[in-house]
Amino acid sequence: MDDFSFSVFPNENFLDLRLYQYGWEQCAPLHGFGPYVRNHYLFHYVISGQGTLDSTNGDGISHRHSLREGQGFLICPDQVNTYCASKSDPWKYVWLEFDGLRVKEYLDRAGLDLSQPIYRPQSPAQGQAVRDTMLYIANSDQASPLHLIGHLCLFLDGLMQSSSTRRELRGGQLRDFYIQEAVTYMEHNYPWEITVEDLADVCKLNRSYFSKIFKENMGCPPQEFLIRLRLSKAADLMKGTSHSIGDISQMCGYPNQLHFSRAFKKRYGVSPREWRTQNQSQIKR
Repeated sequence: MDDFSFSVFPNENFLDLRLYQYGWEQCAPLHGFGPYVRNHYLFHYVISGQGTLDSTNGDGISHRHSLREGQGFLICPDQVNTYCASKSDPWKYVWLEFDGLRVKEYLDRAGLDLSQPIYRPQSPAQGQAVRDTMLYIANSDQASPLHLIGHLCLFLDGLMQSSSTRRELRGGQLRDFYIQEAVTYMEHNYPWEITVEDLADVCKLNRSYFSKIFKENMGCPPQEFLIRLRLSKAADLMKGTSHSIGDISQMCGYPNQLHFSRAFKKRYGVSPREWRTQNQSQIKR
């Protein structure tokens, strides 16, 4: 029998970073999972043993990766994947499932994406530090949500600093300032109509240049980021309040409830009503 532990994060009221589930597992020989598609980012660190990951890249082509102790692998949202333990030396791994508005940016800095899902630390000590932070989260199911989010931040920072595929920051502090100004403006004004021109004006930048640096830094165009922000706010309201879905639609910048429902289902895979009924992520590794 498999020996494992996992927990579900009890609170989703964090806008920039969310933890959904986490745990560890000593797998039986040839124990596998998939093919499956995730709604969020999922990262495994191999504590011992070996296994394989089959995952699609950005062009939808599947690749097989062999992994061993001290390495890790990232599964991205909407990516078809299957992973399986070795027959002779089955792996033990720890995993975290997470998401957030800026998570893609953090993972890009670590050099991890659809086409490059394998984490290799620059040194064994750095890899072990990432492992230990993940194990701390996995074994701290009684800790407060804020405490766990803090350690999730430490995990992402450790991943960025230690990855052998790490990418250097581009642009410098002034560019970061412009992006933060735009994000702050969206956070304060998302219930109302916001155009790219509005955001560029806030930053005192040319529209085309603003759109270019925003996408480079955030991994998506400003319009897409605004949609994600509004839907994230809507999910928080549906889970934490008794407001009707129609009211929440209005409160989050969607005067037309049908348009809201379509956008929500495209993002979360289910209708707002179904999501509210479920009230939590599916518990699957």
